[in-house]
Amino acid sequence: MPSAPDPRRRLPSVDALLRSDRGRRAVAALGRDVVRRAVQDALAEARATLARGRPAAEPEPLLTAAVARAEADLAGIGRTINATGVVLHTGLGRAPLALEAADAVARVATGYADLEVERTTGARGRRTSRTERLLAALTGAEAALTVNNGAAALLLSLAALAGRREVVVSRGELIEIGGEFRLPEVMAASGARLVEVGTTNRTRGADYRRAIGPRTALILKVHPSNYRVVGFTESVAVGELAGIARESGVPLLFDVGSGLLRRRAPLPSDEPAIDEALAAGADLVCFSGDKLLGGPQAGLLVGRRDLVDRARRHPIARAVRVDKMTVAALEATLRLYATGRAVEIPLWTLLATPRRTLLARARALAAEIPGATARASETSVGGGSVPGTALPSAAVVVPAKRPDRLAARLRTGPTPVFCRVEVGGVALDLRAVAPDEDALLAAAVRAALEAEPR
Repeated sequence: MPSAPDPRRRLPSVDALLRSDRGRRAVAALGRDVVRRAVQDALAEARATLARGRPAAEPEPLLTAAVARAEADLAGIGRTINATGVVLHTGLGRAPLALEAADAVARVATGYADLEVERTTGARGRRTSRTERLLAALTGAEAALTVNNGAAALLLSLAALAGRREVVVSRGELIEIGGEFRLPEVMAASGARLVEVGTTNRTRGADYRRAIGPRTALILKVHPSNYRVVGFTESVAVGELAGIARESGVPLLFDVGSGLLRRRAPLPSDEPAIDEALAAGADLVCFSGDKLLGGPQAGLLVGRRDLVDRARRHPIARAVRVDKMTVAALEATLRLYATGRAVEIPLWTLLATPRRTLLARARALAAEIPGATARASETSVGGGSVPGTALPSAAVVVPAKRPDRLAARLRTGPTPVFCRVEVGGVALDLRAVAPDEDALLAAAVRAALEAEPR
């Protein structure tokens, strides 16, 4: 008995779809190369679906999906309204920049800039020299170094200071930093050898002392910035660990991660500040720029000059350097701290807004959206920062028979809105929504509701 023909052979070819009326219109509007790749991808997905024994889309819906993908690729990254309540939402770009920082980026992006040249002498300079002088002044560090993200700052530090030697770390601090990148893997990539001490929930100073030997290059302390271990726990404070490091003649590197430059309300007291970590005796501190600093994505390293200089001279330093837009945004953000204007950084405005203010806005918004109600809510800082700390907030709740579909329409509307999906509706939390976005948010929700199938 002859076998049934392979259903994948019935799929149209790429050229057949491109020659169709819809395909020609798409090519004319979007460009042949982009549409062709989108069609190839759609056909590959259809073949995979058929190979699993499931029916694939017909040619017309398949081409529609491919054109939609091409349009999305060409549309590029765009501004959204963050109504999830998570202030440092990694998927939505973490900290929004201050206006001064955004203006600085615009100034250097469209022309030339004195990135690596000294104005007074015309000689070659270092692109991050101004940033690093500001960082050193604000933290009390001897020196500073700027790279392109927090993981890069840690990788560079380990490679430069501990390549092929041992680094002592508590088992309770073997974190996963996001995107499935784990500290042991970062350590292995740097060439350093991990030496674990203590247990998941309890590590003492004696554990570090026993592990330190002739091959030890560093003690590494990692702040658990994206989780908390509670209950029967014990860890070694920075000051005590710094004493152990000095006794042993090895440096202490503290990966703070979340990047709180100086202590500020409303963050809890157990969130470490950079200046306090250095004052307590850490030799080096590394952290991110786009979390609690409120600036662009960057990795920052501050501490002893000799150790920073060793990191600066390592080949990885050039591979992870920052571009002129990051330099401009970071300089402007640090300038706001230096001149006592940190309140102009959006992160701190969003975190400090009282719940009563958010509730008043939520009631006003709910009055403009059919069927909506306002209520108190709770949210989080996010972005791998201040885990376990609830922020009092307020939300507008919009009822829906299919909340997932309403959320999808909000995400894909002319003004993209990201919200929380709940049982019976969606919640638009206002903790991370700027007041000047309220009218846009209300209009976006009304448009999404009007598009809902009856």
